[in-house]
Amino acid sequence: MRYTKLNFMMSVLGIVIYITDLIVDIWVSVRFFREGQYVFSVLTVSFMLFGTVVVQCFSYSWFKADLKKAGQEGQHCFLLLHCLQGGIFTRYWFTLKKGYHVAFKYSSKTDNFIEEQTDLHKEVIDGVTDLSMLRLFETYLEGCPQLVLQLYTLLEHGQANFSQYAAIMVSCCAISWSTVDYQVALRKSLPDKNLLNGLCPKLTYLSYKLFTILSWMLSVVLLLFLNIKIALFLLLFLWFFGISWAFKNQTQFCASVSMELLYRVVVGFILISTFFNIKGQNTKCPMSCYYIVRVLATLGILIVFWVCPLSVFNSDYFIPISIIIALSLFLGIIFLIVYYGALHPNRGEEAKPDEIDGKPVQKDCRMKYFLMQ
Repeated sequence: MRYTKLNFMMSVLGIVIYITDLIVDIWVSVRFFREGQYVFSVLTVSFMLFGTVVVQCFSYSWFKADLKKAGQEGQHCFLLLHCLQGGIFTRYWFTLKKGYHVAFKYSSKTDNFIEEQTDLHKEVIDGVTDLSMLRLFETYLEGCPQLVLQLYTLLEHGQANFSQYAAIMVSCCAISWSTVDYQVALRKSLPDKNLLNGLCPKLTYLSYKLFTILSWMLSVVLLLFLNIKIALFLLLFLWFFGISWAFKNQTQFCASVSMELLYRVVVGFILISTFFNIKGQNTKCPMSCYYIVRVLATLGILIVFWVCPLSVFNSDYFIPISIIIALSLFLGIIFLIVYYGALHPNRGEEAKPDEIDGKPVQKDCRMKYFLMQ
């Protein structure tokens, strides 16, 4: 278990994407406001604030747990930083500072430092995993809704400015990066799990997630054009079903009851966009059911639009969008089958529970109840 120079560069890239995403969201909201589109401006800011507030809550609770484990009292400065929405930047500062020393300085020490190096590497890797999970939460709480909003405004007006194209591209990059980065970091933090090594498995996993999510986001946008109330009802139903699934499985990710409830609410949001293994179970059956429903829902939305074309929607976009939705979903399912059939790190091993999108094993590991498929 080593934190390498490549891992350090990936951590730097992670904060660059995070800051870029934040700047673009602010830019787009200001642009909407200046153009008189106040509803879209408020929605953009609301999605951004909701995602970051939830992430700050988890980050601060983990800081408190770490300090308690170390026998230290909670520091008010950490609470203040998180109230000012600076928790993620604080974590990046500590992680990159330690990571730089581990990757670039301690790597050249002699064998007498092996045990010390192991502890330092594990500490940095655990910090990176925490950041990866926080970014994952932020992506599905803020990034996916932002992507739907930008696609909706693009199709509604038939044209977009540079800021909207930038927002769509950055959202796609953030979603792709967070899903792959979390999967890699989480497996690296669990010594009993096989690593996700090689470029091909990572690209296949990224493609599976990106294509299935993109297909569903576009389908939701079409449903919004059909009827906003129906679309919101469907999303609320899926969210409630996801929360119910988390309660049924009795997730145990957080130490406190209140944070566990918040975690289950977040799981509900994530399940709207993608499959999420929440409790280390064998996911073959649940995942199959999830994507069968996804395919049927997507086809149903497309059929409704073909049968009942809407005047409010630019018909010039419908045929290419329908093709993109169908092709993206098809490719996503193909990549899913290839990944789990030939490239999954656990392939060839005896059947056992899958990793959780939340983690098992080490008693001193916060992520012992969680891991993403």
